[in-house]
Amino acid sequence: MTDFRPGLALARSFYRDVLAPLVPVQHTACLLGEGSEVLGYDSERSTDHEWGPRAQVFVAAADVEPVRRAVAGGLPAEHEGRPTAWFSLAAGAVTHHVEITTFDAWIRDRLGLDPRDGLDHAAWLALPQQRLLHVTRGEVFRDDAGELTRVRDLLAWYPGDVWRWLVASQWHLIHNTEPLIGRTAEAGDPRGGRLLAARLSELVMEMCFLQERRYRPYAKWFGTAFAELEAAATIGPLLDAGRLPEALAELGRRHNDLGLSAPVEPVLGDFRVGINDAVRPYRVLNSAGFHAATVAAITDPALRALVTVGGLDQLTHADDALVNLTLWPGCLGEVYRSLLDG
Repeated sequence: MTDFRPGLALARSFYRDVLAPLVPVQHTACLLGEGSEVLGYDSERSTDHEWGPRAQVFVAAADVEPVRRAVAGGLPAEHEGRPTAWFSLAAGAVTHHVEITTFDAWIRDRLGLDPRDGLDHAAWLALPQQRLLHVTRGEVFRDDAGELTRVRDLLAWYPGDVWRWLVASQWHLIHNTEPLIGRTAEAGDPRGGRLLAARLSELVMEMCFLQERRYRPYAKWFGTAFAELEAAATIGPLLDAGRLPEALAELGRRHNDLGLSAPVEPVLGDFRVGINDAVRPYRVLNSAGFHAATVAAITDPALRALVTVGGLDQLTHADDALVNLTLWPGCLGEVYRSLLDG
């Protein structure tokens, strides 16, 4: 058995020792896109499919076919004990996994758009965070033209108003969820309460990603990536112990530290329904105040007026099928655009 080496390290040496000598023209080389190794979370288990020495190489249009021929003819059978060709689900056959194309074609295929053309608020809201990770994580080994570096910089994080709207949407989701736990307890529905507590814990963790300016991966790596956040050290134990109100209060303090909006003192107290002065004895955070303050801090009037239902990842489950195999992201982009344009 070959000793396991993380896929990014394998790709790095694969490019340096094998691919670079085969590509004598100006080019960009990297390992981006799908795969646990792009996120740095791969292990020996990952090697059972779509894993091995691989990379993307971007060249000028006129160089694509010559470089493809050079790579196909020059690859060794193995690199560091790993085969350089294995079954490709996309190709339906055993082949090498060096993707050679132009950067323009790759970025449009990966995102459904070219960020260098400009991203309006609707485009940002409809981009799945997993797609953004496909471009902003991984590693760039060489970038002669600098275009990949430019795009990674453009996509590093949301513009300020979009960020605030997403944070406001997350506070809205939290506000709508936290009082339901007490109601299920009164109704004698412990199973429903456990489901809601798990949902609220997930919403808190998602907010931590937003607060720390980190795109979150899909469900398989969500908890792993959360453990890397600064908030995990304080909020993580509170969630593990089921101390949700305290976790929410800490979330409120962190919100204020960001300066995203006018400060709102985190207050835990009975749930105020907002109708007929009704008050219910469910211990909740004044999350509606954080929502209102964040909306008020948005400078674009159209976005400020948009009901805070959330971006694509907040509206949907955004799993692999939706992210990579459907037109939903683009369709939702048009919906957001029509709402913002009035």
